[in-house]
Amino acid sequence: MLNFQISDAQLKLQKKARKFALKEVLPQAWSADEDNTLPLHVLEKAFQEGLFNTNIPKKYGGKEYGSVEGTIITEEIAAACPGIATSLFDNSLGMEPILLSDNTAAKEKYLKQMADEFKLICFATSEATMGSDVASIRCQAKKDGDDYILNGTKFWITNAGVADFMTVFATVDPKSSHQGICAFVVEKKYKGVRTGMPIPKMGQRSSNTAALAFENVRVPKENVLAEPGKGFALAMQTFSRTRPSIGAFAVGAARSAMEHAIWYAKHRKAFNARLADFQALQFKIAEMYQKVEISRLLVRKAAWESDQNQDPTISASIAKMYATEAAWEVVDEALQIFGGYGYTQMFPIEKLLRDIRLYRIYEGTSEVQRIILAGHALGSYTPVMPPVDEIPVTRDSAALKKGEKVWRCGMCGHIHYGNTPPDSCPVCLFSGKIFKEAKTHIKK
Repeated sequence: MLNFQISDAQLKLQKKARKFALKEVLPQAWSADEDNTLPLHVLEKAFQEGLFNTNIPKKYGGKEYGSVEGTIITEEIAAACPGIATSLFDNSLGMEPILLSDNTAAKEKYLKQMADEFKLICFATSEATMGSDVASIRCQAKKDGDDYILNGTKFWITNAGVADFMTVFATVDPKSSHQGICAFVVEKKYKGVRTGMPIPKMGQRSSNTAALAFENVRVPKENVLAEPGKGFALAMQTFSRTRPSIGAFAVGAARSAMEHAIWYAKHRKAFNARLADFQALQFKIAEMYQKVEISRLLVRKAAWESDQNQDPTISASIAKMYATEAAWEVVDEALQIFGGYGYTQMFPIEKLLRDIRLYRIYEGTSEVQRIILAGHALGSYTPVMPPVDEIPVTRDSAALKKGEKVWRCGMCGHIHYGNTPPDSCPVCLFSGKIFKEAKTHIKK
């Protein structure tokens, strides 16, 4: 039986996250964006409140919240500030390769430490010359005894400038594509690790984004998360489990913009009437509302599949693609409702628009999601309907002559009745050789 209601415990968590978002995050949103800085004290407060590192299993000292709980928290924080929400969520992203790996020693060391202390971990796959194309990683890992030596750079890395640890994906041979990719836990204190200055961005300015450089960085064997050839699969598994949260970012930001637009439509007057009284504006609000609701349902479905240990890849791609694109449409319409005021920095809409534009890019662009979905629909998807040329043709038994058969043209689908197919199709004029006997349903 289907049940779309979140549990009492999840509802309680939602209220807690919402209270935190309104009290701790929202007051910091504008100033952090203006200053282009990440307010670390907000993340630390989230850690103290139990809204940080929520996916750490209980045996390592964590709360062991599932993906559904993660998306609930993420939506609420993103509604207050998408940028701060990104940096807060990034710890879960950075930890995911450790959680999915077979390296029990790394789990014991790092997951326990992050459950007990306020520590940040970032996820480093992207490089200056690659983003969604993970197989083209150039950062190199060279085997040296039981250890590995890292050389190369990473770019676009959330929290790189403030993280204590990082999960790094590299390759033993750039020419070997995905076959050479491996993964490691690297500590910021390791000799040879450097970080760049914060990358100036259009939006998400309250989230730290920077480059990483590795110069002969020695990574001990106990920090290997995936040996060469297994790193690519680990990265893809990570994305499948974290993409629902990207959709949750979009839901939160879109919901916030919608609520601001509703408030403005109720309070702003034009032509001696409230904006909310004009049907054109009502239709905009209605479409915004349905897009937020649909996005949330898709996100929850993908998160639920992840929690049920099902493969969430397809649902996660749908949720990520739809929610992020819908969010852009919702926030853009909210700005339209605000008119000129929406374009100013005196109202929160322009910040939301700048912040949410990134969602269609990171953790797999909308184009990549379409490639994934097209590959599934054209490949592994199992149709319910029979092939078009095998759909039965209904024939009245009274009209059926003795020995008569039903023939279908393999080119245009024309149906011919007779003992033999025609010499040529009377519709498309192709040779009768293209006809084949059709399945028939005799109506009595």
